[in-house]
Amino acid sequence: VMTKFNDTKFEFIFTNLVRGSPRLFTTVQAVYRAYDTSKLYRELKLRAAIVKDKKLILLPNEQVYNRISGIWNLSSDQGNLGTFYITNVRVVWHANLAENFNVSMPYLQIKTIRVRDSKFGQALVIETSRESNGYILGFRIDPQDKLEEILLELQNLHKVYSAAPIFGVDFTVEDKPPPIADLTIGSKTDDVEIVGGDEPVDSFTAYYAETSKNADRDPVFNAELGLAVEKLRDGFTPKQLWSVF
Repeated sequence: VMTKFNDTKFEFIFTNLVRGSPRLFTTVQAVYRAYDTSKLYRELKLRAAIVKDKKLILLPNEQVYNRISGIWNLSSDQGNLGTFYITNVRVVWHANLAENFNVSMPYLQIKTIRVRDSKFGQALVIETSRESNGYILGFRIDPQDKLEEILLELQNLHKVYSAAPIFGVDFTVEDKPPPIADLTIGSKTDDVEIVGGDEPVDSFTAYYAETSKNADRDPVFNAELGLAVEKLRDGFTPKQLWSVF
């Protein structure tokens, strides 16, 4: 990924651990294309190719709410007569005599909309954010009632957009993982009492009568009991013999 910030260039290299899968490359390309083609939703543009045959070129999901002619742009000493477009995404003005003399102001970059006095009289003033160089654009709208009506309309649309902005990127989520709450299994303590770690021994078998037994075994001294007892069968201890239950 080649990038540039101010006068410095950066290069980032990423490796996909899934061999033969182009998913990483195609995903990054798709996201970048969506970002690059939706700049008019986010950035203020001057003298852009946004008007053709005196008609605004609409963006996807953009709707024109009002088209107002006879609007003076007060950026010069004489002013320029043009047309206003108010949409659900931005405010656009272009000169009637030169379509390339225009300005596109997304609501995302508008800081304030108000009415102020100017040398041309009362004017609609739109101030943009610092990120868009903090432009202050003035427009003269006659008569006064129409100026107040457009001011109210723009302020309301700006509030609506701020609550639910439109960025111009449509997407669908594939293979959405389930919420973490659905995957979490609560800990549970088993109600089991561990008596001992030795393998279970059936002590009753030690007392079964031996059909092949003809005589008692020789007595031996047992240190656990401190007594001489008959030698136990292989695999048994005195402790196991007492653990009948």
